[in-house]
Amino acid sequence: MTPSDVKATLSFSDGSPSIDLPLYKGSIGPDVIDIRKLYGQTGKFTYDPGFLSTASCQSGITYIDGDKGELLYRGYPIEQLATQCDFLETCYLLLKGDLPDAKQKTDFTKLVTNHTMVNEQMQFFLRGFRRDAHPMAVLTGLVGGLSAFYHDSTDITNPVHREISAIRLIAKMPTLVAMAYKYGIGQPYIYPKNSLSYSANFMRMMFATPCEEYEPNDVLVRAIDRIFILHADHEQNASTSTVRLCGSSGTNPFAAIAAGVACLWGPAHGGANEAALNMLEDIQRAGGVEKIGEFIKQVKDKNSNVKLMGFGHRVYKNYDPRAKLMRETCHEVLNALGLHNDPLFKLAMALEKIALEDEYFVARKLYPNVDFYSGIVQRALGIPVSLFTAIFALARTVGWIAQLNEMIGDPEYKIGRPRQLFVGSARRDVTPIAQR
Repeated sequence: MTPSDVKATLSFSDGSPSIDLPLYKGSIGPDVIDIRKLYGQTGKFTYDPGFLSTASCQSGITYIDGDKGELLYRGYPIEQLATQCDFLETCYLLLKGDLPDAKQKTDFTKLVTNHTMVNEQMQFFLRGFRRDAHPMAVLTGLVGGLSAFYHDSTDITNPVHREISAIRLIAKMPTLVAMAYKYGIGQPYIYPKNSLSYSANFMRMMFATPCEEYEPNDVLVRAIDRIFILHADHEQNASTSTVRLCGSSGTNPFAAIAAGVACLWGPAHGGANEAALNMLEDIQRAGGVEKIGEFIKQVKDKNSNVKLMGFGHRVYKNYDPRAKLMRETCHEVLNALGLHNDPLFKLAMALEKIALEDEYFVARKLYPNVDFYSGIVQRALGIPVSLFTAIFALARTVGWIAQLNEMIGDPEYKIGRPRQLFVGSARRDVTPIAQR
């Protein structure tokens, strides 16, 4: 952090002495007021539900400017990474800080590829779940369970252990997600194939059967690779903050990532693309394209409780840069598969057109977000809605690991301990039961 020449002065109307608080500058983005000594000097805490105005850490990984609609991984615009790099290059960037050269990319890809298999006993772990268990319930258990198999890399304070765990998690997540899917539909697991790329290998493990060889479609493989890149990290969101808070206790990396998976499961976070597709299916059941006008009226009615899912974003007050890229991929996939006439996709495109042109949505900057398009793409790829969030977790794993490693390497990091504004009963004494 770079100290600023400016200081913030906090004064009180009750005559208490004012205090000066230091300011720090980031390389880009807002300055921060350092309040670490606030309680010691004043006996007071700050109150910030949801931490919307609080910087919980310093980070050099991901930067978002919601007003401009800008997303940078290690300084690189997401638009350039998504069109010029593949997912493993992006993983290397997030973990190491720079894009790999040709040799580094080859070595890193080989390292990840050679760790894609999971211990055979994971199959027995899976059998303990009901066949109709939600994939995120299964994945939370599987990821946490990895720590039972890899005792040689669970010391979060050891840099070598952290590096080994990072490779293992990135490599094995596609295998675990595919296993959860295959288990749910009663098909045999498909082992990884080292001759395929990361994304092609995932597609094969998802959709191949022992009956016939699976031939990856380049357009579809590139689509899933782009989904991975666009979801690889997103600054200090709920699940990333959960991973950091969990990891701050010194727990092993597998447990910390499992905590992130559990947080991501929430419909307000990783379940957003599932919610968007469910909305489209509800409209379709109600009458499809012909009923869009009626649906839009309900969305505009504050008393209807009908929400437009997949539009607008908590952070972006402009067009989500990931949505622009996902929109291109969406149309590429629909063209490649000849699905533009599919009723649900026609409905999605009609809804997109209204949202981009209707003054109500434009004025409120309710643009289609990445979740709207990624849900459509995944459905076109044949991925069931219940698996959407698990694929999000697969992609976000590298971001979680990078953030966790950065926190552990920060000399200022401490175990997380938020404060509270207590509004319960003041001290009172217990009365005998007969007198209560």
